[in-house]
Amino acid sequence: MTYLDRILASHRESAASDSRPVETLAAAAAAADRPRGFAAAVRARAAGGELAVIAEIKRRSPSKGDLDAGLDPADVARAYERGGAACLSVLTDGEYFGGSADDLRLAREACALPVLRKDFTVSPADVYDARAMGADAVLLIVAALSDAELSEFHALAGSLGMDALVEVHDEVELARAAAVGASLIGVNQRDLMTFAVDTERAVRVAKAFPPGTTAVAESGVDGRVAAARLAAAGYHAVLVGETLMRAGDRAAAVADLRA
Repeated sequence: MTYLDRILASHRESAASDSRPVETLAAAAAAADRPRGFAAAVRARAAGGELAVIAEIKRRSPSKGDLDAGLDPADVARAYERGGAACLSVLTDGEYFGGSADDLRLAREACALPVLRKDFTVSPADVYDARAMGADAVLLIVAALSDAELSEFHALAGSLGMDALVEVHDEVELARAAAVGASLIGVNQRDLMTFAVDTERAVRVAKAFPPGTTAVAESGVDGRVAAARLAAAGYHAVLVGETLMRAGDRAAAVADLRA
């Protein structure tokens, strides 16, 4: 069983046992602060000729172990903001990444940046919960969802005022994302089956992006050279986790990627 299989099995099991009424989920989502506009923040940087940095808060990963298990989400968020990040990405998966809804809430409260809930969305409840915890965007992984689920969750996110970052790994998945009207699409260079990184993947898939797409490159961005190469390939933003989490000066590391 692959990493993705194990993670999805765990999340789908939890979703199957979730008996909360839709009305309760919707009320909690409606009570959250107004969304900040995740995609708009990325596009604003792109309009100014800048590569947007989506800076990630991640305590650990299944393949690398602990990155900073005892981090303070608020401190990290403020450092990223000082460095000029356009948005944040916060891992909320607890079992495999050590994250939580509190990590997202604390990070968002500490800064003015829009925040992506980085997790494995497998049910409508996950989308409602993302909005309830204050997320401005939700991650939808094409490889983890049927076409019907992808369409349903993408529409639901929009109805709640959130953006959806639709993640793909190849041209076939890109076509599926485009078919549901996704306009914010990320190419993950990490194979979620093996967790290996292919730094050529994003450059290759970029050639197939539909016009008007806001393109995000994810994983394997280890510095300004890699970021510049992805910008030259047509990406509007890079989502960076491990490189920033391991940096001694996180604000400076974000600024370096922007350079």
